[in-house]
Amino acid sequence: MAKIGIIICARYKDCGGGKCLRSMRERRGAFSAYPAGEPLEIVGYSTCGGCPGGNVEYVPAEMKKNGAEAIHLATGLVVGYPPCPHIREFKQYIETAYGLPVVVGTHPVPEKYRKVHEQLPFWQQKEMAELAGPLLNEDRAIQAAYD
Repeated sequence: MAKIGIIICARYKDCGGGKCLRSMRERRGAFSAYPAGEPLEIVGYSTCGGCPGGNVEYVPAEMKKNGAEAIHLATGLVVGYPPCPHIREFKQYIETAYGLPVVVGTHPVPEKYRKVHEQLPFWQQKEMAELAGPLLNEDRAIQAAYD
């Protein structure tokens, strides 16, 4: 069983996590990297704490104590507008400080966001595809199902 923690953007602090949990069950988006037969357990779910991400300094420690083997930075950090300006630093800090791999994203990018975001300079960079590729590689019908 893989154990994961999820950190969401504080702008969405009231998010119920439905798309993240659904994509985890369906092995979509960033969860497509986990084998379908392998159970996944969420051992922590928190916001980043708001810009510039104060919770990122200590929340992963609690997640690690609860058995986290990876931390996911939720898709909202990628598709919220503007996208999180600290996402790369969060990834680097958590991997360095806690020795846990950080996965950028959870659920697939919803189609309604993809249509707008692909027109924005941030998304036209090769770097975004490298950072969040599994979120963008879903079939368009799957992305539409996450609208």
